[in-house]
Amino acid sequence: MNGGVAHNLSEEESRQDGAGDTDGGEDSNEQEVIVIQDTGFTVKIQAPGTEPFDLQVSPQEMVQEIHQVLMDREDTCHRTCFSLQLDSNVLDNFAELKSIEGLQEGSLLKVVEEPYTVREARIHVRHIRDLLKGLDPSDAYNGVDCNSLSFLSVFTDGDLGDSGKRKKKGSELEQIDCTPPEHILPGSKERPLLPLQPQNKDWKPMQCLKVLTMSGWNPPPGNRKMHGDLMYLYMVTVEERHISITASTRGRLHLPSGLRGTHTWTGTHTSRLGYEEHIPGQTRDWNEELQTTRELARKNLPDRLLRERAIFKVHSDFAAAATRGSMAVIDGNVMAINPGEETRMQMFIWNNIFFSLGFDVRDHYRELGGDAAAHAAPTNDLNGVRAYGAVDVEGLYTLGTVVVDYRGYRVTAQSIIPGILEREQEQSVIYGSIDFGKTVVSHGKYLELLERTSRPLKVQRHNVLNEKDESMELCSSVECKGIIGNDGRHYILDLLRTFPPDLNFLPVEGEELSPESVRQGFPRQHRHRLACLRQELIEAFVEHRYLLFMKMAALQLMQQKANKESKLATLTENSSPGAAVPALPSTETPDASCESPLEGKAEDIIPGLAQAKELAESLAAEDGSDPKSREVVLNACKAVGSISNTSFDIRFNPDIFSPGVRFPEDSADDIQKQKQLLKDAGAFMVSCQIPSLVKDCLDHSALPMDGATLTEALHQRGINVRYLGNVLAFVDQTPAKAQLEHFYRIGISELITRCAKHIFKTYLQGVELSALSASVSHFLNCFLSSFDAVAHLPADELVSRRKNRKRRNRVPGGGDNTAWASLTPSELWKNIVSEAQSYYHFTLHCENADQVVEKYGLQKITLLREISIKAGIQILIKEYNFDSRHKPAFTEEDILNIFPVVKHVNPKASDAFHFFQSGQAKVQQGYLKEGCELINEALNLFNNVYGAMHVEICACLRLLARLNYIMGDHHEALSNQQKAVLMSERVLGVEHPNTIQEYMHLALYCFANGQLSTALKLLYRARYLMLMVCGEDHPEMALLDSNIGLVLHGVMEYDLSLRFLENALAINSKYHGPRSLKVALSHHLVARVYESKAEFRSALQQEKEGYTIYKNQVGEAHEKTKESSEYLKYLTQQAVALQRTMNEIYKNGSNASIMPLKFTAPSMASVLEQLNIINGIIFIPLSQKDLENLKAEVQRRQQLQESGKSVEDLTVDGPLELEDKIPMDVNVD
Repeated sequence: MNGGVAHNLSEEESRQDGAGDTDGGEDSNEQEVIVIQDTGFTVKIQAPGTEPFDLQVSPQEMVQEIHQVLMDREDTCHRTCFSLQLDSNVLDNFAELKSIEGLQEGSLLKVVEEPYTVREARIHVRHIRDLLKGLDPSDAYNGVDCNSLSFLSVFTDGDLGDSGKRKKKGSELEQIDCTPPEHILPGSKERPLLPLQPQNKDWKPMQCLKVLTMSGWNPPPGNRKMHGDLMYLYMVTVEERHISITASTRGRLHLPSGLRGTHTWTGTHTSRLGYEEHIPGQTRDWNEELQTTRELARKNLPDRLLRERAIFKVHSDFAAAATRGSMAVIDGNVMAINPGEETRMQMFIWNNIFFSLGFDVRDHYRELGGDAAAHAAPTNDLNGVRAYGAVDVEGLYTLGTVVVDYRGYRVTAQSIIPGILEREQEQSVIYGSIDFGKTVVSHGKYLELLERTSRPLKVQRHNVLNEKDESMELCSSVECKGIIGNDGRHYILDLLRTFPPDLNFLPVEGEELSPESVRQGFPRQHRHRLACLRQELIEAFVEHRYLLFMKMAALQLMQQKANKESKLATLTENSSPGAAVPALPSTETPDASCESPLEGKAEDIIPGLAQAKELAESLAAEDGSDPKSREVVLNACKAVGSISNTSFDIRFNPDIFSPGVRFPEDSADDIQKQKQLLKDAGAFMVSCQIPSLVKDCLDHSALPMDGATLTEALHQRGINVRYLGNVLAFVDQTPAKAQLEHFYRIGISELITRCAKHIFKTYLQGVELSALSASVSHFLNCFLSSFDAVAHLPADELVSRRKNRKRRNRVPGGGDNTAWASLTPSELWKNIVSEAQSYYHFTLHCENADQVVEKYGLQKITLLREISIKAGIQILIKEYNFDSRHKPAFTEEDILNIFPVVKHVNPKASDAFHFFQSGQAKVQQGYLKEGCELINEALNLFNNVYGAMHVEICACLRLLARLNYIMGDHHEALSNQQKAVLMSERVLGVEHPNTIQEYMHLALYCFANGQLSTALKLLYRARYLMLMVCGEDHPEMALLDSNIGLVLHGVMEYDLSLRFLENALAINSKYHGPRSLKVALSHHLVARVYESKAEFRSALQQEKEGYTIYKNQVGEAHEKTKESSEYLKYLTQQAVALQRTMNEIYKNGSNASIMPLKFTAPSMASVLEQLNIINGIIFIPLSQKDLENLKAEVQRRQQLQESGKSVEDLTVDGPLELEDKIPMDVNVD
């Protein structure tokens, strides 16, 4: 959800600071890093009854962290109540190691048992339960305490490390059973669900205890208390021994920290020993913690790491607490602070967090769209918090904010500004407006702080009128309120309009949008009036305008030069390019020039960037004293809508078109400009961004596989999901529509499941707790089952009587509401169709699930996965029969849980991220070694900030593995990629598209290590997951099938191999066009298998197809064409030889003298070579000369790309093809 906001910002800033100083910066960073690493040291730990052991620690760690390590270690995990002592001095748990006197390399720390207290005893019991539960997977299914599922080990039979070395390659071939399960074969229509969570054959949950619980004798009576009894426990072992335990102060009576686990949308029935959620103790002051971590020093790298680690830790804890609190609120377990009011108006405080529901309670949003606006405001606000947090201005504070969707309700959880609850809001707001601009106040300190954010966030300072018609200066939207807390900090809140409004979805009386927008049917009525442009769009728009600015200045300068050189020749020669430009009529939007990247290349519009930059520099050099160059800049500034006349600077006024905001007379001109800028931004969205997304999908630089990756692709380009209908309509009109079928299908499926989610949300609000599983299963039946679903109401005694609950604090919207049971499939689909029309302005033609599947080629299992993930539904893992006409697909037993869907800010590890990016850049320039070192450094820093598991660490490991592989270290590649797969499974989910990619990479490295059967198992797993996530018809499937086909060819399973390779050929032809080089390669791979089968005629036929493509695309002289023609000759000879032999046999019968024919199994090396080619990997024997050539080649490509030639026409799938070879997977987030 929070795609590329943070790093877009940092790129933007570095561009504005001038890119010249990067080298210096990097070196100093590297120095700092080395300092840190030298300072780690080793201490000895001595626990009672064990040998002393060494522990590596870092000076930034707290003593507490050593405690944690000891509680996790096998030989000390049974101790929880102890202190660490150095020379008989007890160490303070919360002290940093570097602050402890006398602690150094080789110090001996002793573990000393301490007397228990009731609290310690409870912690101990909880720790024991954690240890017992470690054996049981139920927490992983539910994402409890950062647990999550991973199945990699099922396919690799344990660790991959050495198993490859032991097997003899020769003998291995005969023993592999390569037959995939039926449902994985190309063309299979079956999509089973059970294999999603495979079980290890020998996997049995170990059970040690049946019961461990508090005894009924608690609490201890006085006389026992005085003997040191703390509490009594009752335990039953597996052998049925019943034991009573007394916990005493001398008693021999683990909380893992880290990231949130991901819960899966399929699960198994599990039972857990229940235990108290809360160890009694203090609640945390979240606001103080969040703000204090922000205030930590950030002068040098060690400081920044410490700060970012603290920020990340507190954020993660806060998000977890806010999520728990939101669920407690909706489940009715928290008392409201205004219990007398109607349920939707109630507000809650729990654990120092303030909770409010996403309803328009005080008609606050009446003019903006009521409840719909109240539902959209929290996510807009969160985007604002994220943006201000990323700019990270000292002295300006935002609230911890988490938005939770649970059981149909949206809850906003916020940290509490100290003192805010004691005061009326009117008194505390000293900046901004509490009534959408009727009354406005301003404040010098806030203007100064916000001014520092205005450049990176592109917010323009502007004046508005207050109720007394006085002009007030603001540097944010009017709703943005400034409050100084009792702690003296300057807070800003209500950041829902940080970014400017999206006029395409905001019809305004008397305003005409630009022609591009109007042609696409805008402006359109939206549910609410809070639709705003994404930060990514603003960045892209400004970037686009910058190029335009450069171009205009350049053309004028060229013209001036020409004028100087020959006053006379002006009219004849230069009238065409230059003269027309300075007078760019302002009515015509400059962005119209971006008609459609599918027809004209953007480069034709923007002439050589290099020239433009040069000219701009020459402008700057003349320091503006020359009136001519000043005029040039002035004209260019005017044309692109810059707010300054002397330099390029585009900012937006977020209050334009806000109802109730009035501007002073004297700024009318400026306001007009700002309105035009907003219209241009809207036009830029439809005329540039949407076409460029479609173009990226056509040339496969964007490859969405499911709803989440599609949304990410939209967001990266600044396109809001509300444009989905437009994007689909645009695809529909694209000439190359057939090559976008996969994209269209994913788009339709996303549109349908989002509409279903909207309906499900209001559907659930009326359902009370006891009927939840019945209502969810009924909804899914209406949505997906072919059976005409009838709801089963829960038994009468479960439906609570309304009478006796009159005054009790009810769950929001609770009550015995059984309206949900009357929903029918046809009614639900009618609603989905009308929702698609009204929200996405898209016409669906279907009346039920079966028609959708038929018409758009969707799969029910995919729709089920998408709706479950979006709505937080967890279902039992079993085979569902969607197509039965006699019984519903789901029963209430199949619905296991409803999870909250949580949106929050992901704090970034900025230094690590910069290392990662510079590492990537080095690799792309061909400096692999340096790149590798930088990426390793990034990995260390990521680990330092995020702990062991994080998406960004995953990307780091994947890139490292790829580099290891390219540089020939297969073993290291395997080890890094294995970690990447595990991490992707656990952090993103077992069937996330990224996980599928990671499996494919791992399979390649396994094959290279000679572990053929493992490689196949991994590829089969990837294929199963891909079938489930997006079905067979997807360009990525061609790559996967080519991989499988090649490995099968290598193990001599020719018929199976052909099934996969021919499928790959068909998919490649469909998505890359029959003339693509990828298709030529596919033909060649198929030909090779036919050759191995000695079916030379088929082989010749395939290779000829490939040869024709090479000849037409790259010409006869190219090495690829030559290779192909050589291979054709060889095949012809083989065919002739075979024919001769056959004739010989026919003629002379059994006593024929037969020349032995060469039938060879392909060598592993040749298979691996083909595997590397299709996976876009090029090997670099690292001799200096080769590296030079490689660099030259990379530079040549970059120039080609800048000059706008399409790279596809020039590349060949040979050692030349560097497309994604050296530039590894660049999409990090």
